[in-house]
Amino acid sequence: MDPFTADDQLGPDPMISEPRDTTGAVHPPEYQREPRARRGRRDLALVLGAALLSAGLASTTTALVALSNVATTPAPTGIATGTGTAASTTATAAASVAGGPSSAVAAAADPIVAVAASVSPAVVTITSDIAGAGRFGGSGIGVGSGFIYATNGYILTNAHVVEGATSLSVTLSDGRQLPATVVVADMSADLAVVKVAATGLPTVTVGDSNTLRVGELVVAFGSPLGTYTDTVTSGILSAEGRSITVADDLTGQPRRLTNLLQTDAAINPGNSGGPLVDANGTVIGIDTATAGNAEGLGFAIPIDAARTIMAQARTAA
Repeated sequence: MDPFTADDQLGPDPMISEPRDTTGAVHPPEYQREPRARRGRRDLALVLGAALLSAGLASTTTALVALSNVATTPAPTGIATGTGTAASTTATAAASVAGGPSSAVAAAADPIVAVAASVSPAVVTITSDIAGAGRFGGSGIGVGSGFIYATNGYILTNAHVVEGATSLSVTLSDGRQLPATVVVADMSADLAVVKVAATGLPTVTVGDSNTLRVGELVVAFGSPLGTYTDTVTSGILSAEGRSITVADDLTGQPRRLTNLLQTDAAINPGNSGGPLVDANGTVIGIDTATAGNAEGLGFAIPIDAARTIMAQARTAA
């Protein structure tokens, strides 16, 4: 699990000592946990996040911890429909675009605005209650991201976002908070589908990651640190076919993720499970990990790798 609510201004707790990773490991930044006990702040160096334990309620970023350097490695029918248009610039835009003439002018001037307006309504924040959270045990709260791909409440996210959850809550872009259940999860692929009991929901357009070109514009959505919801960042597709080794925060066991997309769009703890889209606003990946000791190194699972689990969710319902 990865994304969480964290206070970047707090320094490390001198009572807690965590070994520093000097090997250039990749750390996932997507899911965040908040231990309920007062434990101080600790850096979990997770592939998807960093953990903080502070006075009162503390925030912990839980995710996959990359144990090795990045390496290069040489489905069922479509499930979701939605609408999405256009982008082509490497800027960061607000996720919510209000209607009106000024918005239309802004969208025309900066296509990223159009992509943000199209995709953001289908992006959600996922909060989980976790038993035995983190290396120190105890209970906690994790926060990650996801996106709706079917109007009747099916949401795609990372498996580490919902791992170990005793209950789940999904916050929609309109502010509604709905209970959710895990329909299917695959830890080896780090993918999961959760569902809320609602209909008529906004959806993303699921794209094709086999037609991507290195250098093209990509836009990432999510809730970095579990606090800055509706965040949009942009960059380019830096490379394809990347492999990283991550360590599960609950079990500590290493796991290899292969054939990942690499991007310089900012991906931080709490982004895990959010969509990575192309210039047309179609989803081409799932935000999954980031390098903790470098800038501009984020990783996403290609959307084509998720088609199997999305089909399984259909039959499991």
